Amino acid sequence: MADESPTKALPTIDLSAFEEAAARVKDLNDKLISSAKSAGVVSLDAYEKALQSMTDFSEKAAQATGLEWVVTAAHTQTALVKEINAAVSKTAREILT
Repeated sequence: MADESPTKALPTIDLSAFEEAAARVKDLNDKLISSAKSAGVVSLDAYEKALQSMTDFSEKAAQATGLEWVVTAAHTQTALVKEINAAVSKTAREILT
């Protein structure tokens, strides 16, 4: 016995609604990325200030000991930290901009 039901046509889909939704999602995504980058720059600035304070304190504490070898060791250590931080911060800023 053959199926005698008429063939149903597929409903027409209005793609403009999907395109509008996709455009809104893209705009929202762009705003979210921009906000995240801005927050990243603010966090990086705060990190750099905190690191600067820490290295300044370390050098001042070493100087307070009056021992030249302690001052030299602290200076060497803080110079290394600052150099590494400069490279990392530069790379992070390039990524965030």
